[in-house]
Amino acid sequence: MRTTTLGPGGPEVGVIGLGCMGMSYAYDMAAARDEDTYVSVIRTALDVGMTLIDTADVYGPFTNEELVGRALSGGHRESAVVATKVGALSRDEQGKPIRAENGRPEHIRRSIDESLQRLGTDHVDLYQLHRVDPQVPIEESVGAMAETVAAGKARAIGLSEVDVDQIKRAQTVHPITTVQNELSLWTRDWIQDVLPYCQAQNIAFLPYSPLGRGFLTGRFTSVDDLPPDDVRRRMPRFQQDALQQNLALVGRVREIAERIDATPAQVALAWVLAQGRYVIPIPGTKTPKYLLDNAGAADIQLSETDLAALNALPAPHGGRGN
Repeated sequence: MRTTTLGPGGPEVGVIGLGCMGMSYAYDMAAARDEDTYVSVIRTALDVGMTLIDTADVYGPFTNEELVGRALSGGHRESAVVATKVGALSRDEQGKPIRAENGRPEHIRRSIDESLQRLGTDHVDLYQLHRVDPQVPIEESVGAMAETVAAGKARAIGLSEVDVDQIKRAQTVHPITTVQNELSLWTRDWIQDVLPYCQAQNIAFLPYSPLGRGFLTGRFTSVDDLPPDDVRRRMPRFQQDALQQNLALVGRVREIAERIDATPAQVALAWVLAQGRYVIPIPGTKTPKYLLDNAGAADIQLSETDLAALNALPAPHGGRGN
């Protein structure tokens, strides 16, 4: 796979990375998970050049970092650029499901050590603030993350789901290497402001859900195609009425894919790659087949006509539900 870097001074990575969340969290039932297969998928990603491996302590929680650590054992760590995140919570201290943020410095200082232990490494290449805590100034959270860099526990820091003002405030404390916001053909919220700012500042942009949470692959034609416990069943764009209307968008992507002998997923990822040199999508997958399909998008160069047609796609029905 061709490569780029996390900004002009950052480590070299494949132009497409691997998001590992779905292997442990959100998209299926725990009983259906096959960790041996997922370990193989992560190692295959490294073999084909998808070297940016993205996880977070909240995925599971905690079990996804353990899975990534297992996959990187036995000499595979040296091939990977490991990114994890801190600051999002899925359970309270009693184990009750919640959705909250914790950007307190003491939480970040404690969490980096716990993440390193689960990952089986002495450092991560990228430590990201998963969500900004509205109760904690971002400068304080980033200050604690900067301490992890000074201590050699992280090589660089990044932010996730942030606007331009938040990035600027964070930059007053420490250089920001990456911004991880959602970006795809059906989520272009950040393309007018955050993405141009990152490009001007040489900050790498890591689009999560670049395949529209799987919808842009064309595999879903009904909400019934999703597993019973899948979080997407609660998202506005996957409600039956909205989903049926959004199928027209996928149809346009499929038309281009068929004409250039590609898959819809490859076309969707190629569009994301076309947004800039330091735009590095991190699609998630749990199967070798779809991993290799995603990797193939790195070789696709969309024509100006195709890019214009994709840029002209209508907005999807329903909110994105991040």
